[in-house]
Amino acid sequence: MSELDALTRIAEALERISPRPMPAPDFSQADAFVWHVGPDRLEPVDKVNRVEIGLLVGIDRSRDILMENTLQFARGLPANNVLLWGARGMGKSSLVKAAHAEANRQVGGLKLVEVQREDLPSIGRLLNVLRAASHRFLLFCDDLSFGHDDAHYKSLKAVLDGGIEGRPENVAFYATSNRRHLMPRDMIENERSTAINPSEAVEEKVSLSDRFGLWLGFHPCDQDQYLSMIRGYCDAYNISISDEDLRAEAIEWQQTRGNRSGRVAWQYVVDLAARRGVQLG
Repeated sequence: MSELDALTRIAEALERISPRPMPAPDFSQADAFVWHVGPDRLEPVDKVNRVEIGLLVGIDRSRDILMENTLQFARGLPANNVLLWGARGMGKSSLVKAAHAEANRQVGGLKLVEVQREDLPSIGRLLNVLRAASHRFLLFCDDLSFGHDDAHYKSLKAVLDGGIEGRPENVAFYATSNRRHLMPRDMIENERSTAINPSEAVEEKVSLSDRFGLWLGFHPCDQDQYLSMIRGYCDAYNISISDEDLRAEAIEWQQTRGNRSGRVAWQYVVDLAARRGVQLG
């Protein structure tokens, strides 16, 4: 191998270890982006998978609080980071995406950036990119949770607290989780029982959720709310079905799934639309 070849290989190896900074993204391409690493990049999303905010039934209080916070942020006013936690399938992520769309309809200029939990260690690099941009950004992490020996939660503090630089004024962080404290109860109990200083060991982990200014809880829906969700979807997509048939079919569908939620309601609507030959979307 020649000396030039050796130097070239060393240079390529160094570039892989410490890649060049990503070029400034063109945020005019889309209203939503997904953050990827290796290499760092923001991929535009042409069409976001979401429903209209008016179709989200049974979560009125959470909807109103999140919408107010999002509109304040879109208008350049102070806003809180938000943790949406609770029962699965009750519209937590749907509400975030719907609130983003509604804020853009009313105010405009708000970008949604989805970050995967496993990419949280790269969040500092993403913040450096967004800090220099003229737009305002909602960072969104869906199904956020941490397991035993998972140190990713430390990276998240850069978004919630911002370290010495502070969180960028044009960035807010919205996360959804099934767990209010972002980690399993048995993990918390294990820390209490095995740590040298149990209170400090637990405090370090559960204090992460305290850094969210707003907690919005989502709870299982009752049968009337479940049926109202389905009727709302049917009316929105012009699916014709009598109240009696809808009630009988929807309750049977729910019983086969073993639970009631907004997700189960939508899955029934998908099945019903297919049987009636109705396109959704």
